Amino acid sequence: MHGSSSQPGAFATMIEKLVFGARPVMLVILAAITGAMIAYASELKVDAGFKKQIPLKHEYMQTFIDYEKDFGGANRVLVALVAKDGDMFDTEFFSTLESMTKDVMAIEASDDARVRSLFTPNVRFVEVVEDGFAGGNVIPDTFTPSLPGFEATQDDWDTIRANIVKANIVGRLVAKDYSGAMISADLIPEDARKKLDYQEVAAELEALRAKYENDKFSVHIIGFAKMVGDVADGARSVIWFFFITIALTWFLLFIYSTSFKLASLTVFAAMVAVVWMLGALRLMGFGIDPMNMLTPFLIFAIAVSHGEQMINRFRGEIFFGGMEDGTVEELRTREGVDSVEAAKRALRLLVVPGSVALVTSCLGFAAIMIIDIQMVRELAITATVGVGLTLITNLVLLPILLSFTKLKNMERKREFRLRQLTRFDRIWALLSNIARPAVATVVVAIGVTGWWFAEQRGDQVMIGDAQAGVAELWPEARYNQDALMITGKFALGVDILNVVVEARPDACTLSDRAMRLTDRFAWHLENIDGVQQVITLPQIAKVVYAGWNEGSIKWRVLPHDSDSLRLATQGFETDSGLLNSDCSAMPIMVFLADHKAETIDRVVNAVKKFRADNDAWHEGVNLRLSLADKAVAAQAALDAITPTPEQEKLAAEWDEIKDQVNFRLATGNVGVMAAINETVREVEHLMLMMLYAAVFVMCLISFHNPLAATAVMMPLLLVTELGHSLMVHLEIGMKVNTLTVVALGVGMGVDYAIYIFARMREAMKDGHTLRESYFIALKTTGIAIFYTALTLAVGVATWIWSALKFQADMGLMLTFMFVVNMVAAIIFLPALCRLLLRPFEKDTWEPDLSGTHKF
Repeated sequence: MHGSSSQPGAFATMIEKLVFGARPVMLVILAAITGAMIAYASELKVDAGFKKQIPLKHEYMQTFIDYEKDFGGANRVLVALVAKDGDMFDTEFFSTLESMTKDVMAIEASDDARVRSLFTPNVRFVEVVEDGFAGGNVIPDTFTPSLPGFEATQDDWDTIRANIVKANIVGRLVAKDYSGAMISADLIPEDARKKLDYQEVAAELEALRAKYENDKFSVHIIGFAKMVGDVADGARSVIWFFFITIALTWFLLFIYSTSFKLASLTVFAAMVAVVWMLGALRLMGFGIDPMNMLTPFLIFAIAVSHGEQMINRFRGEIFFGGMEDGTVEELRTREGVDSVEAAKRALRLLVVPGSVALVTSCLGFAAIMIIDIQMVRELAITATVGVGLTLITNLVLLPILLSFTKLKNMERKREFRLRQLTRFDRIWALLSNIARPAVATVVVAIGVTGWWFAEQRGDQVMIGDAQAGVAELWPEARYNQDALMITGKFALGVDILNVVVEARPDACTLSDRAMRLTDRFAWHLENIDGVQQVITLPQIAKVVYAGWNEGSIKWRVLPHDSDSLRLATQGFETDSGLLNSDCSAMPIMVFLADHKAETIDRVVNAVKKFRADNDAWHEGVNLRLSLADKAVAAQAALDAITPTPEQEKLAAEWDEIKDQVNFRLATGNVGVMAAINETVREVEHLMLMMLYAAVFVMCLISFHNPLAATAVMMPLLLVTELGHSLMVHLEIGMKVNTLTVVALGVGMGVDYAIYIFARMREAMKDGHTLRESYFIALKTTGIAIFYTALTLAVGVATWIWSALKFQADMGLMLTFMFVVNMVAAIIFLPALCRLLLRPFEKDTWEPDLSGTHKF
């Protein structure tokens, strides 16, 4: 074979025989698999789940699971009805609010017992009267705005306004300026047997908006279910971007290859990989999660990247019968081979570097599975399987299809290829200077310096959301606008952190320490920046206690004795959400201004510091259950006429531990976000180390040289930190969605370096110096690598016009990663090879550019 004296290895020869031994049979098998996968892929459904997105084994999520039934989960929907004239005290407004409340309760997924509005019986007021206390529903029974002919009087409005104030719901269920009211609804908890259809819930909520929003009233809806629905709606546009990406990719491949057939076959093989991946999803029992909609794009991009290398090598064989590393005169004298032989040789040369690159990408995605979140693991499995299937479509299907391909106008295409090969010779010659020892030293020094500055900047990347609102949607999206309106008019939103206080049974009457520490903790949190409001049982109990003392503000304190505590708390039922059935658990509801990563970290750190300073943390223990068991044992000892020594010991132990308190983080949607953020933070660096290790091991297996493996891997360190710096600049937080891009940046970024070094290695084995080998590598693969990066970058750059902000952000990041990885491989790989592989080689080679302009 021209241009190389190296003989193919046993592995390459075995794969060649396997692929080409019975081409028609293999094609029939692959076609049958494709047909089956199309059928399976057609059965895919959107599968969004709340608990899929949370790390269920995390400390906070253990609290979430323990108290989900007692205090609700984090899966809450808020529906706000706002009067456009700024005054909610209108009969029509209240009639609309009552009807809307009934409609929210009628949603099958809503938990009726946890729906709260002015018209639900669990929203009540208590007041001090001459004979003690009086209370009732905020909306009196006589107030019936939905009945025909009902006209409210001024006394009715005065009564309702007074009841709202007495119920202390201004800012929670009523706007601070009395321009609107809120309906809060928890959705039924999911379990293994019952999954919520979030798109259906979102559609029902949107139907409420369409029904009740008019020129007088506006309806604003936020919550996880609505967010999933809006993301799913935006994801429909992803399909159009996918087709646009395919079209642009084909067009650029056509420009590069000047062949309709080669461009079409490359895209077709990539599409087959995507179809197989989607079919495999269905076979594994997965669905399409709206948060993972970009995975098919990534598989398509990887398949095109490797397919472009295959058609590049195929052209070299069919036009010149080997490597295109000679002069123009030498290339003109060579004769090409037929399509079958060309496809065999292309596979033989690329099967090792292609397999190494694809397996490295597989390992990159597989490394994400260390994150213990079901959605992330599904994404990792999906992407890993997709890349694994790309091994078959690119190294089996595409070579077979090429072997049946007959190109027309061969002489014209051959001349065009010659122009391609010599057009950039001066650029390749200039770049080959990087392999000179002095230049290589400077380039590596620049790379190390750039890495250091990028690492300093990259350390500032936030784990979690870097911006207010839902990061997946644009700031001007209806959901984010609704969130801004609700947080502006109300003192709360869906950004709630619940800290659960665990104590002995009947702690609200028998544990003075538990009540006082909870009250002091609430005051402490109210003074943390980002906290809008804190609601606890002790706070409201103080108001009730003052009511028993003629409402005097001086008595708005927590009493010390049990009888007075019982008096202050006896009126609170479990449906208030302030305590469980035996008052051994009390949630502290913390309403935050937003869910930005810095806000969450600030509040969570304050909670951890307070509980550490006040001996209120018992790690890994459900103190409520522990104290309940010990309370029973201690009571049995006290009831015994003649207690045993063991019983006496239990009673003495109970006196020491009965006032213990455990502040457990955390339920509420902010608790979920905090758990996700901490999970990502814990594994991010480990994941990167695993990715780098995988790259190193695969390159070591392929090239049998640890120094070569190091040279291939090192540019990834720089590009990864540059990617982190870009995230800081774009205010993109490190979340489960962005981890895919990081993994892709490492897994796919190494492809460029692997293909360049594989060609350099072949040339060095043929006796060429390192600098000449690098020139040969650029001359034969440089254009293909450049076009690969350009094709991928242009395809994903179109995403900036997506209806989903996170897709636009990922488009920018992927464009950056594709281009910068290519540049880093071209610039830093030869410099590292010079310093690590041949630092003392006498390299006097100079390029012959005499034939560069002979066209």
